[in-house]
Amino acid sequence: MTPEAAAQQLTRVGTGLIEPAELKACLDIDASEWTRFAAHWEDLVPDPYAAELGTRRLRRYGHFRFTPAEAIAEPMPHDAFVQPENSNPLYVGKDRQFEPLTDAFAKDPLLERILKLLGQLAMALDDTPTWSAKVTPFRVLASADEDGMPTPEGMHRDGVTLVTSLLIGRRNAIGGKSTVTDIDGRHMLTTTLDEPGTLLLGDDRRTLHGVSPIRPCDPAEPARRDVLVITFAPSA
Repeated sequence: MTPEAAAQQLTRVGTGLIEPAELKACLDIDASEWTRFAAHWEDLVPDPYAAELGTRRLRRYGHFRFTPAEAIAEPMPHDAFVQPENSNPLYVGKDRQFEPLTDAFAKDPLLERILKLLGQLAMALDDTPTWSAKVTPFRVLASADEDGMPTPEGMHRDGVTLVTSLLIGRRNAIGGKSTVTDIDGRHMLTTTLDEPGTLLLGDDRRTLHGVSPIRPCDPAEPARRDVLVITFAPSA
């Protein structure tokens, strides 16, 4: 699916998928650039809030202001991660503090191109002059004794306009099926993000999303699933 077709499907249906070859062609990504970008996932830190639920998850968090008129994504001062009360049921009224993106990650030219692309898709959903873009790289881990839970909250909303999940990589993992439904729980899309560069899109105002647990293919080795979640909401 091309970005133009993805924007049309988002508007019409509320969810869509951009395949790796299409994304890499759109963003002009070569193999070395993708390898460099994926290396940022080696510098994530434990998520203490997920640990309270028994989930081993690494992450960081960055906040950008995106202005469509200039197609500029401007880094914002680091702040608490807050989700609206009508979204994630696990953290209502709880400001979570996460380590910021590293400078190298925040300034990576590929991240800038991804933000610009997603900003264009967000504009297909709402004509907003300024967007708040939240950037969260995740690594979910699993072992033979413990499944990895990408979404311990289950099916949920993020309380934004556009929600996206980009697969960076998987190792020794089975499971991790992504499901999108409408607000009433009617099925819309199910897919397993298994090829790096696959991008799942959703109009968060109209949909719920969740990901099933992962576990190791080879129980003697750990499993991991690396994704980049980026959301766009109108800037306050």
